[in-house]
Amino acid sequence: MPAYEYDLNDDERELARLIRDFADEVVAPRSYAADTAHELPLDIVAQMGEMGLFGLPFPEEYGGQGGDYFALGLAIEALGRVDQSLAITLEAGVSLGAMPVFRFGTPAQKEELLPDLLSGAALAGFGLTEPEAGSDAGATRTTARLDGDEWVIDGSKQFITNSGTAITRFVTVTAVTGERDGAKEISTIIVPNGTPGFTVGPAYDKVGWHASDTHPLTFAGARVPAGNLLGERGRGFANFLHILDEGRIAIAALATGAAEGCLEAAIDYAGSRTVFGEALARRQGIQFMIARMRARVHTARLAWHHAARLRDAGRPFKEEAAIAKLTSSDAAMDNARDATQIFGGNGFMNEYPVARHFRDSKILEIGEGTSEVQLLVIARSLGLA
Repeated sequence: MPAYEYDLNDDERELARLIRDFADEVVAPRSYAADTAHELPLDIVAQMGEMGLFGLPFPEEYGGQGGDYFALGLAIEALGRVDQSLAITLEAGVSLGAMPVFRFGTPAQKEELLPDLLSGAALAGFGLTEPEAGSDAGATRTTARLDGDEWVIDGSKQFITNSGTAITRFVTVTAVTGERDGAKEISTIIVPNGTPGFTVGPAYDKVGWHASDTHPLTFAGARVPAGNLLGERGRGFANFLHILDEGRIAIAALATGAAEGCLEAAIDYAGSRTVFGEALARRQGIQFMIARMRARVHTARLAWHHAARLRDAGRPFKEEAAIAKLTSSDAAMDNARDATQIFGGNGFMNEYPVARHFRDSKILEIGEGTSEVQLLVIARSLGLA
């Protein structure tokens, strides 16, 4: 039995195998070209939608698959092995695009927006980060004021995933909507693409995740109906924190897949590469390096599995999600570094997957909560901060 199947039930094993086959047969052959072109292959995104991947953790009444967050993690891990850009497209499409609507939307908002998001026919972004508000999301400067029956939004966001594709339908943005008890009142508001005053800036020239869609956003008197408020007014920051806790599990699954992809590539290369008359894999230094890579994958997978099982059981999982993200992002970065070293000069060539993993994995220690933020969450859970 493959290592990734060790604690899966029959349905989970079938799902994992299905998506891994899809990743190997459909995604991997296109990854280098998509990375080089800096283009998200929307035809593959459509196939992911047809497979039901965007609807995995949602109920059938909205077009979902009736699964759970663990199933989503299996899908993201399988994709992350071969292409982090497509894996993050799925992760963000679910965790940051559809999940806020499902968690906090009105019945009308759910009925209108979820079917297309869960089918993969549409994507949505979550506008949180700003030039002066990253880890300190409470420093949000974007504002939204009520003018009659409309919100008027002014400000800017940066590093927003899935915000500028041809199928992006809207972004949900956090904005200061007033003051409460001497502190900023932060709410979340749905802003459809094409809204006058809402501009999606040119795509970033990133170190990695080249095929993932990422843009800055600006709002200059952008007007949307008052009914576009998502969730209770003033609960935007608290709701965002809940969404991030779940998202960290999904990012941990992605990082675990990346770490495993590096491990698999290193094993294959070391077994076929001959150095001084013998296979590279015969050298004990390489054996030890690969053994450590395997241990990292195993530990990372245990961590995200545990956090996801807790979440799906309705039990507290905040600390476990932080541990999972911290552990798995470290594993991805360390395995990418070691795999690149094993490949030598070839590991510096972008056509090799390990080179892309080396570039892609760094953001896993930053996005959806930096490693330092995860350490702070863990320290607080221990009563230290």
